[in-house]
Amino acid sequence: MKMKSLIALVASLFIMSPALAQVKPCEELKSEIEAKIKANGVPVFTLDIVPNDQVKDGEGKVVGSCGNSTQKIVYKRGVAEAPRGAAGETKSQPK
Repeated sequence: MKMKSLIALVASLFIMSPALAQVKPCEELKSEIEAKIKANGVPVFTLDIVPNDQVKDGEGKVVGSCGNSTQKIVYKRGVAEAPRGAAGETKSQPK
């Protein structure tokens, strides 16, 4: 009986491990997304970390979720200037 319980416990942990591994800090996820966008040759864009309740339709594309799904990473292509001092703001300009 103990062996069946042990096997069930190990199987449960194995199934849950991918979900646990996907939890990343917002800044780390944002950096990874930024690197992918730059690698695709997009010269000008912004990435903003925004609380879920402040995400508005038509104001960028949600490209990630972080903070235990309490925040979204919003991408705007071709936006040269974003409001200064905005939390979590990233701007990329051509070199």
